[in-house]
Amino acid sequence: MAASTEAKGTPGYGVSAKVPAVAYPLAEVPAEIASNINYHAQFSPHFSPFKFEPEQAYYATADSVRDRLVQQWNETYRHFHNVDPKQTYYLSMEYLQGRALTNAIGNLDIQNAYGGALKKLGHALEEIAEQEKDAALGNGGLGRLASCFLDSMATLNLPAWGYGLRYKYGLFKQQITKEGQEEIAEDWLEKFSPWEVVRHDVVYPVRFFGRVEVNPNGFRKWVDGEVVQALAYDVPIPGYKTKNTISLRIWEAKACAGDFNLFQFNDGQYEAAAQLHSQAQQICAVLYPGDATENGKLLRLKQQFFLCSASLQDIIFRFKERRLGKGTWQWSEFPSKVAVQLNDTHPTLSIPELMRLLLDDEGLGWDEAWDVTTRTIAYTNHTVLPEALEKWSQSVMRKLLPRHMEIIEEIDKRFVAMICKTRTDLESKLMSIRILDNNPQKPVVRMANLCVVSAHTVNGVAQLHSDILKSELFVDYVSIWPTKFQNKTNGITPRRWLRFCSPELSSIITKWLKSEQWVTNLDQLTGLRKFADNADFQAEWASAKMANKQRLAEYIERVTGESIDPHSLFDIQVKRIHEYKRQLLNILGAIYRYKKLKEMGPKERKNTTPRTIMIGGKAFATYTNAKRIVKLVNDVGAVVNNDPEVSKYLKVVFIPNYNVSVAEMLIPGSELSQHISTAGMEASGTSNMKFALNGCLIIGTLDGANVEIREEIQEENFFLFGATADEVPRLRKERENGLFKPDPRFEEAKHFIRSGAFGSYDYNPLLESLEGNTGYGRGDYFLVGYDFPSYMDAQAKVDEAYKDRKRWLKMSILSTAGSGKFSSDRTISQYAKEIWNIAECRVP
Repeated sequence: MAASTEAKGTPGYGVSAKVPAVAYPLAEVPAEIASNINYHAQFSPHFSPFKFEPEQAYYATADSVRDRLVQQWNETYRHFHNVDPKQTYYLSMEYLQGRALTNAIGNLDIQNAYGGALKKLGHALEEIAEQEKDAALGNGGLGRLASCFLDSMATLNLPAWGYGLRYKYGLFKQQITKEGQEEIAEDWLEKFSPWEVVRHDVVYPVRFFGRVEVNPNGFRKWVDGEVVQALAYDVPIPGYKTKNTISLRIWEAKACAGDFNLFQFNDGQYEAAAQLHSQAQQICAVLYPGDATENGKLLRLKQQFFLCSASLQDIIFRFKERRLGKGTWQWSEFPSKVAVQLNDTHPTLSIPELMRLLLDDEGLGWDEAWDVTTRTIAYTNHTVLPEALEKWSQSVMRKLLPRHMEIIEEIDKRFVAMICKTRTDLESKLMSIRILDNNPQKPVVRMANLCVVSAHTVNGVAQLHSDILKSELFVDYVSIWPTKFQNKTNGITPRRWLRFCSPELSSIITKWLKSEQWVTNLDQLTGLRKFADNADFQAEWASAKMANKQRLAEYIERVTGESIDPHSLFDIQVKRIHEYKRQLLNILGAIYRYKKLKEMGPKERKNTTPRTIMIGGKAFATYTNAKRIVKLVNDVGAVVNNDPEVSKYLKVVFIPNYNVSVAEMLIPGSELSQHISTAGMEASGTSNMKFALNGCLIIGTLDGANVEIREEIQEENFFLFGATADEVPRLRKERENGLFKPDPRFEEAKHFIRSGAFGSYDYNPLLESLEGNTGYGRGDYFLVGYDFPSYMDAQAKVDEAYKDRKRWLKMSILSTAGSGKFSSDRTISQYAKEIWNIAECRVP
């Protein structure tokens, strides 16, 4: 029995009178857990009394789980403090956490106990879990990767922390109307999040604007401007079946009471009186605010600096705190206790900010500060797309961060001097490899260059991507620092992405492997290969997949009103809507399929493979062509799904507001998923790994991690098509020279859209991006037309394979069996050993 406190509540507060309201913070059996939930409903009230509907039950349940997490959290924090290991601090502008309740009770291994406790209180765990809103702290694969990494860091008992921002309204919530996508603010904090703990004692000042003051002794100091406060909120991250519980620390921006001008307020100048409060609130209001205006650019740069400055001040404070009482110490020890990982270029300002803190606040000389900084910081590159490699206007940087601009100029000056002195062969390349692009028309700071010059290690996120970085994007840096560049193929947590989201499939895997160790050692899935032809195993596999498909069909009907057939092939593409990800190729293929079905007679149609095509993802609010693609998918669905001749054989469904919780429903129910980006453009992709792990077959190009997935699951289990990365530049050149001849099927699909078959909306601007040979927004840069025929041929192979149930099930099993490499546990172990140099620090 868990120890209880004496505080007891009166029955009748909307919860079962049979369950006493007694605090059992560490309860493990259903009766005590039910009492603890009841206790929180009464003594940690967030609502009026006498109500215990699903929403109230969710918050009380979350409070109860949090009791256990807080205890483990405190133990972990204390243990790290006492042992004083080297720690990793992971900086990311995004975390896409998903729901915390099911993940927490799963990792704590108390799902059944909580299910039983809620039953005693008249609720079902599934119904209560549905009440939770996804935390709106991220958008795409970058943020979800960061969240998988935190799960693996905790599970592997590594001393690590995540740092991010507490966005109030997220990116946006997507609504689909007749006009297409509409964006409204996320409401995840409309009430509050029970999973975060505000740390009122962890507050740091963050300065913007101002000027640099030079003291008589030559020391420089950044002064004046505006100062906001960074307040820490901590979110617990429990490991799987371990006591270790680490933190995601997210920062909120606020102003002090002293910044409120009472005189102005009483004079009727209400907005002016609260100006700094208003400006502070803007910093963490929205993820990726539009940056078409000067104000938008300033706000984005403010966000990035706010994350870097607050996090580094905290890291330095914690480093010094652990040095207290340990006698003398030197700053040269800092890199042996601290590893900072930059997740893409968004946190690049950590480099000049760490330099500023060491130079101006701690009094170090340049060489010592540079040595500490370069031995501390490592950089993960996530893209080769030129528009995604951040470049900031030098004038914006100088205005917002005058001291940092000085430091960046000095880093650039010293890099240029080093090249001129030691690598005269690279002098002709200096214009492209230096940090500052001083083009008089548009002088910018190149953030990726700053990262590569300053970080001790630079990594790509899939083998192909890392090879492209070394042979193309960063080729000259490789000749300067050949050992600086590594590959760390991305991974996903098998807990959230199989064990918890597909319990039927998980229990079959555990039954046939006779062990649950695969959940933390995913390579053990290779043991399923020997059962791939076993009829009993195939039957159980098929039944688990069907249960997931039925659950998905119910969800689709609930959110879209569209009824889909669980016996049709479920074909899914869910990811950010972007031209390089080629949702347009998918929908053009669907349009061609629809046209052919219309031309067939009823008998011929019966021989086709019925298919439900599902597409989901958010288009960035100002990305016009991406929003046109969303509209086209919805317009095609409106026609196809209401066509009585065809709808038995084809449905096209757009899934609104794609997020982690939606993915947890879609991925287990999928049978084919499309990862069809133009080769060489997707750094890695991680949804491809989630689908493959769940026994879903992939149709895809040789891009990103697709290359490695195909190697692991064996090429005959992967539907390959399309140009390869090394062919793409030549094909673009040929297109420019007018040598491209489009496939008649491609022309037919475009003509069908133009015929008005899907409504009167003008799709010409979208279709024209696929036409012409050169010019802005023309010339089919992403090779949709070139890849269309091989894509359609691969889809025909999918149709044939699906008709042979035994063959399809075997391929599905082999897909899961080959997914062991793609565990984020493997990825994080490699980061820990090969980049961060940190070791396990398990709470006893």
